[in-house]
Amino acid sequence: MNRLRTGIVGFDTLIEGGFAEGTTTLLTGPTGSGKTLFGIQYLFNGATEYDEPGIFVTLETRPNDLRFEASQFGWDLSELEEAGRLTIIDAASSRAQLPTSEKYALKRGFDMDSLAEMIYDVIESSKAKRLVLDSIAGLMLRFNEPSEVRRELYRISSLLNEIKVTSIFIGEMISDRADIGVAKFITQGLITFGFTEVNGRLERDLLVRKMRFTAHSLKRHDFVIGNSGIKVLKKKATS
Repeated sequence: MNRLRTGIVGFDTLIEGGFAEGTTTLLTGPTGSGKTLFGIQYLFNGATEYDEPGIFVTLETRPNDLRFEASQFGWDLSELEEAGRLTIIDAASSRAQLPTSEKYALKRGFDMDSLAEMIYDVIESSKAKRLVLDSIAGLMLRFNEPSEVRRELYRISSLLNEIKVTSIFIGEMISDRADIGVAKFITQGLITFGFTEVNGRLERDLLVRKMRFTAHSLKRHDFVIGNSGIKVLKKKATS
């Protein structure tokens, strides 16, 4: 089975070397836990280290904000975009009814059919192997019923799986049961991000709850965010 390495220090060993090709993994966790950064790092490493172009579909964050966040770690997304190694699809501006000058953007209001068509066209033209969709919460604001969200995500996930694009969907965990429906019916993997209070300070951790086709760790692993992005620690952090 082909696997796509994330290149995130300490993570790939938790999942037998990387994500199984063509699968979709859901990342959930509270705001500020590192989910979007994980997605950016997954795409950046794919483009720069493994010759695997990627796509970032943003439903909430404006593309320039993503580029700025990446620049804090020395990652030049614009350079990768110009080289055709990374594509940012702006679905956030149309949802917020804001103008956009992005090359790849929904310009006539938010529409799932148009978004799915654009994703497919970009995959075809860029030969993308990786995709991040951030976030499911953006779809939940669009549709009234969870079943509608599942249906639309299933449609996109099925397309990605069929053409062997290895994807990450990002969601918000408001409670321990949040996004369980999405994880159960759509994704092959589920990773939860969280915070643990240690001696009066918050420390980040992650847990691989589900990963089909993969023997994976079932322990919580602390991770830190440094100048080079996310680094998963080998041992439980001590204060």
